Amino acid sequence: MALLNDGKDRPFVVLVASHWLSLAGAALALAGFLCWLLLLPLQVRGHADNPYIGILAFVVLPLVFFLGLALIPAGVFLARRRLRTHFETAIADKGAAYRRLATVLGLTTVVNVAVGTQLTYRAVEHMETVQFCGQACHVMTPEFKGHQKAPHMQVACVECHVAPGVGGWVASKMAGTRQLVETLFDSYERPIPSALETNRLVPAKQTCELCHWRDLTGGARVRVITKFAEDEANTATQTVLTMMIGGGARGGIHGMHMGPGIEIRYATVDKKRQVIPWVEYKNARKAESRIYLAEKSKAEDVASLPKYTMQCVDCHNRATHRFDSPESALDKALAEGRLSSSLPYVKKKGLEILKATYASSEEAAQKIPAALGDYYRQAHPDVYRERRADVDAAGQAVAALYGRNVFPDLKVTWGTYPDNLGHETFPGCFRCHDEAHATPDGKTISQDCGSCHEAVAMDEASPEILKTLGLADRLAAIRKQ
Repeated sequence: MALLNDGKDRPFVVLVASHWLSLAGAALALAGFLCWLLLLPLQVRGHADNPYIGILAFVVLPLVFFLGLALIPAGVFLARRRLRTHFETAIADKGAAYRRLATVLGLTTVVNVAVGTQLTYRAVEHMETVQFCGQACHVMTPEFKGHQKAPHMQVACVECHVAPGVGGWVASKMAGTRQLVETLFDSYERPIPSALETNRLVPAKQTCELCHWRDLTGGARVRVITKFAEDEANTATQTVLTMMIGGGARGGIHGMHMGPGIEIRYATVDKKRQVIPWVEYKNARKAESRIYLAEKSKAEDVASLPKYTMQCVDCHNRATHRFDSPESALDKALAEGRLSSSLPYVKKKGLEILKATYASSEEAAQKIPAALGDYYRQAHPDVYRERRADVDAAGQAVAALYGRNVFPDLKVTWGTYPDNLGHETFPGCFRCHDEAHATPDGKTISQDCGSCHEAVAMDEASPEILKTLGLADRLAAIRKQ
């Protein structure tokens, strides 16, 4: 009777099975371990998945496991106290204790294998979606909305942001854990810096070039840029360019920068890589090597600057998360018929409203349609009375442009994220192609427009080339829809 009352000499398994808390702890520890085992093959299969899976596999499940381990000794302690004070109701039969523990662990195993194999797979599948990456965490809202209108909107985030292999796997887990901690403690940067700024960008050879072959030769491509004036008629003009895409050894835009044997390196003074004082060009096929320095820059001044090898994303840095300037946002909406170009001064007034300051996205969503409606009601009452539906639709369209590009609470506004493709809104090409980067013997990086494109029409109201190509009527019909 003394042994039963004392409890110290009872087998550990009996003590574990003698209290619900230790049984719950054993079940949690087993559940955490089994789920972790189910996730492990997905983590080491060669290409790491969504970084957030690392949070589940290496943060959540270990916490569940160690919580279960902590509950076991707590339950054992309570079981011993029960044996000392209520020995008459305590479990004395070892066989009964073992059966109870085996039943709990057996049921836990069956349930975890049955449920875990399904839910774990579904959870992993869900965490690889763009919706999870962009909407599970509020701080990623700008990137999510930018992704919705970008050329790669059908490509999952993990395809570009996680490199294949063990290195990518480890990096994604570290990044995912860091992002979780920063979000929990509200310590993340505002605005969220791009991967290019933080030097956490997966090399293009492991992402872009898995689909886009750098040696592929492309012919000239026609690009039509439609702009609208800020006059009453919102006069439309088109610029028509033939883009010399090139590629491989055939020159053109791609061939000159990333053709066979060509390597370009550059140094930058800012994290966004907008100021480039040093460029190194090497062409192994022609045994050429040149170093260009920007005007007023000296070799000793740039020696300590970080240097990068040029890759796809140095120009196509917004291929997947695209943001517009207020001017280009309105021009696109008008050209695509999302905003009626027949409303007087809609470009001018829309631009004014878009550039105004709003305290929050919610305030902008309310004030922008109201501001445009008030303008037409006061300045153009006939238009407002006869075309109220068009005015209301225009207000909602302008508000949507703001909501996709500006996020006041995250300090993302017009121009926060530079777009290096082209040279209109941001320096882009002209970061290097400015005729001011020169070698010691005076050779400069050309700014000749014909190197990349030929302007067939420049800001013309009705370019003849569009009529020749049969595009004039089609573009006009789109705007009237």
